[in-house]
Amino acid sequence: MAQTEPDPEELLELSSSTRSLLNQHDLRPLWEVEEDLGTVQNDPEAGIWKWEDIQSAIDSIEEDVPIADLPPGFQRRVAVPINTSLGNAISNTIYVGVQTVSPGETAPSHRHSANALRFTIDGHEDMKTVVAGEEFPMRDNDLITTPQWEWHDHVNDSDETAAWLDVLDLPLVLDSLNARNVFENHELERQPVTKSQGYWDSQYGRARDADESKDTSIPGPFEGIREATPPYRFGWNEMEETLRQRADNDEPDPHDGYSLSYVNPAAGKPPLFPTMSFRAQLLNDGATDPHFHSATEVYFVIDGTGATHVDGEALEWEKWDVFVVPPDEIHHHEPDDEAILLGMSDRPVFEAFNLYAEAEPSS
Repeated sequence: MAQTEPDPEELLELSSSTRSLLNQHDLRPLWEVEEDLGTVQNDPEAGIWKWEDIQSAIDSIEEDVPIADLPPGFQRRVAVPINTSLGNAISNTIYVGVQTVSPGETAPSHRHSANALRFTIDGHEDMKTVVAGEEFPMRDNDLITTPQWEWHDHVNDSDETAAWLDVLDLPLVLDSLNARNVFENHELERQPVTKSQGYWDSQYGRARDADESKDTSIPGPFEGIREATPPYRFGWNEMEETLRQRADNDEPDPHDGYSLSYVNPAAGKPPLFPTMSFRAQLLNDGATDPHFHSATEVYFVIDGTGATHVDGEALEWEKWDVFVVPPDEIHHHEPDDEAILLGMSDRPVFEAFNLYAEAEPSS
């Protein structure tokens, strides 16, 4: 007569006395702990947020809530795309919001330990973000860094409402790392402007200070193994011209088309921040090849229409839409004609720990 194989779970069943002893001292056996690892946070899902829906929401918020009526520390009028699988942001590592400032308004000066940037959606020469003492004009598609622990406020001296993307590493800092986002309000609504326009650009352009030992960064309470990202404005006209030069002279990447990284001006190379990388992508050569990788990617459609196929689902996008591609999902882009995307990724975090991987699906 054949013997019945014992159930492995029965073999691992602990006696009541052993279970009581473990519970008494806050201990658990490895095989039970292993089942729970990696389940603290939900897996993000692919999703898209249409600009017409975002526009309606931020128009209503603008009518309902003057910035001056918001509580101290939260005096930013922002609509935040929420990944329903997560509940508080678009991904586990990257936060994206759409912020508006009405004519004559100021979003008061504050600073925090999280890295941040602004990518202008609908800007104006007289809409300025003030960072580390310099006024940076926010023209359409300009990208302006707000490094950690730098004072920043937003001042709209134009006669039109301005809108831009806020991008921060808050989910990584607050949720994944469980670190405190150190925060401070400035004693004044507007920080003093102490630098002429173009100052920070002059410190990190092709010409550098003759005294190579001179440190142009602003000291702060945070220390790391690499030089901090400085305040900087990447003008879109220059970026687009370089992108089109690339398209006219080089071969496209099979997965990302013609792509340019925003570099850390101090280091002269990517990533822009230790926790996030950014790139402008020009897609004009048909569908890209499918691939997958361990990093999360968030996209903003600068111009054009098309679709990004994620694990069989088509995210159909047009100008100013926002969408997310979760890690390890097979995906490819398919523009209708020509399209330009802003790509945002947490890849630097994975590379720092030698955990980044990418591949094409097996045929």
